[in-house]
Amino acid sequence: MRKQRIEYDSSVDALVAIAKHLSSYESQYKMTSEEFFNSFIKGQLEDSEDYIEWANNYKHYVMIRRDIEDQLHNVA
Repeated sequence: MRKQRIEYDSSVDALVAIAKHLSSYESQYKMTSEEFFNSFIKGQLEDSEDYIEWANNYKHYVMIRRDIEDQLHNVA
């Protein structure tokens, strides 16, 4: 598997792009990303390529969302 690095103009652009990826996984596997991730880290799901990518995307989504929230709290 070859890693691909994508750069975005802003954190919001990155968040939106990742959210779209998460949404497609949620539709395909009929569960929310949070439900999936909780099951995945507990070892209740297989380590398929899709699941590993979904887990990584979800971790990035949470990290970016927290960064944006922190920036908003610092402005207020």
